[in-house]
Amino acid sequence: MFTHIKTSGKNKEVVSFLSRKLNLGTENIIARIALTYSLSKDRKMDMSEIKDSKGKEYSKSVLFGNNLPFYISLICVHYNIYKTDKDISKYIKMHIDDGLELINSELQDNPNLDGFEYIIDKIDFGLKEIA
Repeated sequence: MFTHIKTSGKNKEVVSFLSRKLNLGTENIIARIALTYSLSKDRKMDMSEIKDSKGKEYSKSVLFGNNLPFYISLICVHYNIYKTDKDISKYIKMHIDDGLELINSELQDNPNLDGFEYIIDKIDFGLKEIA
């Protein structure tokens, strides 16, 4: 089992920017949102495309708190793997990096959007998708 996750060097600045811009709390909050947002896109990450680990470091307890089993479950279901798979931390890292880049790109296209509006927009979109 892993003890920490590190974003890419490029995403170290992105985490800080998004945390300030969206004002949703500490940097681990935006990392959680990025992870789940990337997973919601229903894409499988290619292990050969993993980025460097020169960015923001999160311990698993800071990143996930008491909810670690739920996040591990999301990865396991998405990749059809067992909770002890050696690559879980790599999948988490890749989805955090991917999600940060997706969110950053969306905010570059819509700079006046704040955190509350962003989250409500994503919830609204998700509800329309399942309706």
